[in-house]
Amino acid sequence: MNYSVIKNCDIANGPGVRVTLFVSGCTHHCEGCFNEETWDFQYGEPFTEDTAERILEMLGPDYIEGLTLLGGEPLEPGNREALLPLLRAVKEKYPKKNIWCYSGYLYEKDILERFCVRWEPMREFLSYLDVLVDGEFILARKDISLQFRGSSNQRIIDVQESLKQGRTALWEAE
Repeated sequence: MNYSVIKNCDIANGPGVRVTLFVSGCTHHCEGCFNEETWDFQYGEPFTEDTAERILEMLGPDYIEGLTLLGGEPLEPGNREALLPLLRAVKEKYPKKNIWCYSGYLYEKDILERFCVRWEPMREFLSYLDVLVDGEFILARKDISLQFRGSSNQRIIDVQESLKQGRTALWEAE
C-alpha cells in the first residue's frame, strides 16, 4: 500500500485534534473529489513498518484524540490488509483513542454483506473502528455545512454500537 500524506494535527476529519493517514488507491472516482491524486494506487510513498511506528508516535500526546483513515479508499482490498496491523497496534497502545475511517463503500451493502463474507479479517478490522463515514461523495449533494462529511448522502456511523445492536446506529457528537 502507498499513502499520500500523514497529518499530525488535523481538526477537519473527526472530533478534536487527530492524526490522519491519507492512503493511495481508490476505484470510486467520485466527481468533484477533493483528493483525486490518491485514486492512483502507486501515488505517494510506500507504507512501511517505519511509517506505522511514526503514526504511533504521533498519536502519543494527550491532546491527540485519535486516528482517521481516508484517502483514497482505506477499504480497497490491498489497503485494508495493510491497515489491519496498524489498527491492532493503535488499539493496543492507545485503547482510549478513537479511530475514524472514511469510505465510499456502504456499511450494510458493501462492508457487512460483501467484505465480511469474502475477507474474514474484516470483522476484526471493524472491531477497531469507532466511526465510519460511509458513501461516495456526490457532487450534486455537496453541502459544506455538514459536519465531518462532504455530501448529504454520507452517514456518520457509530460502528461499535451498530455491531452491538445488529443494526446501523448513527454517531452523535458528544
